[in-house]
Amino acid sequence: MGEREQRTPTRPGAGGALVWSLVNTAVARFGTVAIGIALARMLGPEEFGTFAVALVALMAVLSFNELGVSLAIVRWRTDPAEIAPTVATISTATSVLVAGAAMLGAPAFAGAMGSPEAAGLVQLLVLCVVVNGVVATPAALMQRAFRQDQRMLVDQVNVWLGAAVSLAMAATGSGAEALVVGRLVGAVVSGALFLRFSPLPLRFGFDPRCARRLLSFGLPLAGASVVVFLVGFLDQVVVGSVLGPVTLGHYVLAVNLASWPVLLFSQPLRSVAPALFARMQHDPEALGRSFGLVLRPVALVALPLCAVMAVTAPELVRFVYGEAWAGAAPALRWLAVLAGLRIFFELAYDHLVVRERSRALLRVQLLWVTLLVPAVWWGTRSHGVEGAAVGLLVAAAAASVPLYLAELARVGVRPAAVLSALAVPLAAAAVTAAAAGALVATVAPDLVALVLCGLLSSAVSALLVLRHRADLDVFRKVSP
Repeated sequence: MGEREQRTPTRPGAGGALVWSLVNTAVARFGTVAIGIALARMLGPEEFGTFAVALVALMAVLSFNELGVSLAIVRWRTDPAEIAPTVATISTATSVLVAGAAMLGAPAFAGAMGSPEAAGLVQLLVLCVVVNGVVATPAALMQRAFRQDQRMLVDQVNVWLGAAVSLAMAATGSGAEALVVGRLVGAVVSGALFLRFSPLPLRFGFDPRCARRLLSFGLPLAGASVVVFLVGFLDQVVVGSVLGPVTLGHYVLAVNLASWPVLLFSQPLRSVAPALFARMQHDPEALGRSFGLVLRPVALVALPLCAVMAVTAPELVRFVYGEAWAGAAPALRWLAVLAGLRIFFELAYDHLVVRERSRALLRVQLLWVTLLVPAVWWGTRSHGVEGAAVGLLVAAAAASVPLYLAELARVGVRPAAVLSALAVPLAAAAVTAAAAGALVATVAPDLVALVLCGLLSSAVSALLVLRHRADLDVFRKVSP
């Protein structure tokens, strides 16, 4: 990057950044599990469902609020200082406009979701969009510089401060508003830290020449991100509008549980992978090989865990959240399987972004949504939350798997190489699932069975990662 990077030669490379990102996500996720359990038990399905309505609205506008331009900083071939002011202007201005439109549309959206009382919560929560737009440039600069050590501090403040505020308010009977205010407070304070740690100071400016290049790169990604939102949240929209906020609360809980493997393994990887792939753009052959080398160790850890979660869904829900939330278990079985696919999809997405295949990504997501809409709608109407989850999984398997494989093949990542990278992880997941099924059928109480299944999954993954540890060299060989 610029002079500031040259004065700090000891900053971590891709391997160090991945370690920091893994620690960051693990601490945040495991640390807030207890807080999430407490909030779910304190609020119950109805209040949690009302918050879920507001959260769906927030995720919708966050999918495109900065028009995809911030990611250009990560893959910019030269000094990003030349585009940073323009990126900051575009991301902030569009985020303010989007947040304003969302506030105006909040009453209609909440009514369509069967929860008119959620309109005020939607209007309050979308203020996070403005914060996101302001810090988009500093966050991208930190990602480019592999500053996951500093990112860990920012994320931990966001999680813990927001959780503390939510718990304090929930204890006084604030209901769903406690979750909204906690999330907003965490976003504002962590946003200030992003500005403090940014490798370059936040400056606003506008270069029409840069803007044209940025929008040419970012708009297809923004379109793809909108479709990604539809893929990720359309099922919740359908469940809320068809079955109401209480059932939506059960379904969102299942989604949250199923997201654990993705958040633990895919999210840290996504904070490093785009910059790692971008550093290899000068060597297309090495870049093609790197995809499988990154995919296999992540899949070795994530897929056995997804398999265990699918098999132990009823026991997991009962133990963690209580009998009142048992309705989440049928959906969790299928969503846990989908989580394994999502890890592959997200890594493929990041690889194709670096290969400048943003329009191809948009086509992939559009076809996925085209199949998803009827599948989820029919599943929800006929089989409730379980049908919604099955429809989501079927659409993903039928559309996205073959399309991502085809797009990867076009940039030199052969399907045979992808399948080779996944062969051992898939076999490990199948064996682990069979063993976990035997354990839950013969061992009581739920806690003992769950602990044994977790130990089994961890042991299998650890042994296989050790056997394939040479794959991890791809992170150590890429320096900032």
